[in-house]
Amino acid sequence: MSTIAAPASVAAPRRAWLADLPVLLVAVVWGGSYLAAKGVTTTHTVIAVLVLRFALVLPVLAVAGRRKLRTLTPAQLRGAGVLGLVLGGIFLLETYGVVHTSATNAGLIISLTMIFTPLAESAVRRAAPSPAFLGAAAVSVCGVVLLTQGAGFTTPSLGDFLILGAALARTAHVLLMARIKAVQEADSLSLTTVQLGTAVAVFAVLALLPGTGASPWAAAADFGPAEWAGLAFLSVFCTLFAFFVQMWAVRRTSPSRVSLLLGTEPLWAAAAGIAIGGERLGAAGFAGVALVLAGTAWGRRAAG
Repeated sequence: MSTIAAPASVAAPRRAWLADLPVLLVAVVWGGSYLAAKGVTTTHTVIAVLVLRFALVLPVLAVAGRRKLRTLTPAQLRGAGVLGLVLGGIFLLETYGVVHTSATNAGLIISLTMIFTPLAESAVRRAAPSPAFLGAAAVSVCGVVLLTQGAGFTTPSLGDFLILGAALARTAHVLLMARIKAVQEADSLSLTTVQLGTAVAVFAVLALLPGTGASPWAAAADFGPAEWAGLAFLSVFCTLFAFFVQMWAVRRTSPSRVSLLLGTEPLWAAAAGIAIGGERLGAAGFAGVALVLAGTAWGRRAAG
């Protein structure tokens, strides 16, 4: 039985979409991570959950990259360690923040990183951003204001401010990765492993301090099937799967295309919060969602 080969013009887009689909799935699971974190974490188990989440995947990363880990120079280890400290701060702010706000708000506010990073980079380089980019930033900020006041104009919650801090910390992390010369030539897998190892070490030390909530062992003992499922989702899909897909995708498609697809994360966060989490947005909230998504998309194009 004979087959007819697809024309090259049809096959090429098909191959591109085969590379795009796993990246889009990463954006979907990242969008769902805020709701999953809310289901697993309380104010007394934030540190414990962070220890468990990353301790589960760290051995896999270490084994997968053990050969290149040994080749890291002392300067690269120090640079990765600094980045790991910042990464630990990001996860602390995000996880504490999502406990005190909605998954929808968390996913959309964190998307402001795409606006903050080019603004910070312009400040470092002492080069004024374009008027189009400033307009996009203003649209995004207005969207966040409307989003956080979706149920009526009230004081933004503690969680909203913590997530905003996480967005600023993400910006600092990106800038440091670009400015610490030692890490720029390091293997991606080794760099990520050292960063996560440093973050886990920070979480483990915090877990030993009095007043930081339940220990990882006590939290794990209290977990039921739903909590273990949520933790597995955060560890396996939002961390391990997401990292390996990004490494795979950037070798098969363009970084810009990967960034564009991952930029849909806030949309999936809002969808998960509303469809699964039962969160409700008023007219102002939905207008805020639209403005944040439009502003970040506009800002990405203006910065590119």
